[in-house]
Amino acid sequence: MSRFDKSKLPSRHVSVGPERAPHRSYYYAMGMSEEEIAQPFVAIASAGNDSAPCNTTLNAQADICRRGVEEGGGTPRRFNTITVTDGIAMGHQGMKSSLVSREVIADSIELSVRGHCYDALVGFAGCDKSLPGMMMAMLRLNVPSIFVYGGSILPGTWKGGDVTVVDVFEAVGQHAAGNCPLKELTALEKVACPGHGACGGQFTANTMACVGEAIGLSLPNSNMAPAPYKSREEIAVAAGRQVMELIAHNLRPRDICSRAAFENAARVVAATGGSTNAALHLPAMASECGIAFDLFDVAEIFKSTPYIADLKPGGRYVAKDMHEAGGVYMLMKTLLDGGFLDPEPLTVTGKSLGENIEEVTWNPDQKIIYEVSNPITPTGGVVGLRGSLAPEGAIVKVAGMTRLQFRGPARVFDCEEDAFAAVEARDIAEGSVIVIRYEGPKGGPGMREMLSTTAALYGQGMGEKVALITDGRFSGATRGFCIGHVGPEAADGGPIALIEDGDTIAIDAEAGTIDLDVAEDLLEARRRDWKPRRNDYQSGALWRYARNVGPAVRGAVTHPGAESETHVFADI
Repeated sequence: MSRFDKSKLPSRHVSVGPERAPHRSYYYAMGMSEEEIAQPFVAIASAGNDSAPCNTTLNAQADICRRGVEEGGGTPRRFNTITVTDGIAMGHQGMKSSLVSREVIADSIELSVRGHCYDALVGFAGCDKSLPGMMMAMLRLNVPSIFVYGGSILPGTWKGGDVTVVDVFEAVGQHAAGNCPLKELTALEKVACPGHGACGGQFTANTMACVGEAIGLSLPNSNMAPAPYKSREEIAVAAGRQVMELIAHNLRPRDICSRAAFENAARVVAATGGSTNAALHLPAMASECGIAFDLFDVAEIFKSTPYIADLKPGGRYVAKDMHEAGGVYMLMKTLLDGGFLDPEPLTVTGKSLGENIEEVTWNPDQKIIYEVSNPITPTGGVVGLRGSLAPEGAIVKVAGMTRLQFRGPARVFDCEEDAFAAVEARDIAEGSVIVIRYEGPKGGPGMREMLSTTAALYGQGMGEKVALITDGRFSGATRGFCIGHVGPEAADGGPIALIEDGDTIAIDAEAGTIDLDVAEDLLEARRRDWKPRRNDYQSGALWRYARNVGPAVRGAVTHPGAESETHVFADI
């Protein structure tokens, strides 16, 4: 007798009863047996494609997952979603598509699962926005789900040391400054990315991969194994097998992702010196399950979390090294022992986070993860800011930084291209605060990342000598005094829209403040003169996004989320 009651699963609407004979005829056309049609239907969503190495192994991993689903008594149904790969979209108009793709990924998975009445979901993702997009869909649909990261790239080797793609971005700045011959830049670009997998440092992809484990949607210690490792096949099979257990026990994503689970995830981001983009993606994920968890909630947790993982870009190591040191669970073990994690939230193992961590033995010989009693710095690698320049908040990664205060005159640009041109021309004075505005979710549209500009500054030796603020975003690979997510954004008439060249801006990452030192009466006069700008995207997906997107403080989401739900797909 089957342990699954098909009469209570969504797939009954497409496979059970005489009235579904036309539907079953399609399944027979694909070679399915009567037994397979009678089993639960498990969606296997892959973000695999040939766009970039982050995604090139995902389809193969997804296909291997089929075996686990079948072993567990389910019928796998694979489909694909899109990605926009940030490393390739970076530094030009293509980056406007990146954050928008997060919503398209979540929407496309939702529509495919809804349309075909799948009973569960295993999702494979590799590049930045596909990770939160996949998890947002899981939380939105609330069918039993497991998230699988495709794994990171192995580091390249250059002049006897490990390198990542960030070294190439920074070498562009060194080349512009006359410190890196074109021959060397060309040689570096050929070895920095030696194969399949997502960027190797604690950039956005690896940060959100850590979130997958910390929040309970991924199998323990499954996400730090590099893409080329044979163990990724075992992980794919295990995910397929375990999702069948979740169906049997009706354990769903919203049972797992409680507010405490979101807080645990934010702790892990801060402890690893992770990407500032997590402060955008965690609120967006929380919105999908009706949990109020905004930028300020994330920042409050960051403020009290020790930074304990020595990972690039602020530190020395990459994801492969963290995997070999014991992975995310090794890091969470010392966080739990130090009282920084809640052990109670459930995970996809069916056990609590604390029960999973109990199975981990601390490795005193590894050098990547510090104990909380001896942190790299006593508070987090990422800091939230608020003040007269950013009433709705802003975010900065301070991991690896020595200077935490900055005060200087503004140098204002209304798009990234103009700022990058000034940096390339060495037309930025030391001590300046570079302002890049009209790059927010609505104003960009699409809230571009600024890695090309920040990396070029660092490559010129200016990384610690200037600050940069924007209503756009930064790559998880960005380092230096770079503040993103400034809200309200310029397109909404926020204070960032009123800054003029020469205005004094004061930033204090220790106190968590960011202020515009301009008299209120002068600001009010500028406010009266300010007029909204019309962007160049007046049709298509970017137009639709700009019309619907909310503020960065709440995750830049495009719909009301679970707060406005009248029903959940899993209950149909």
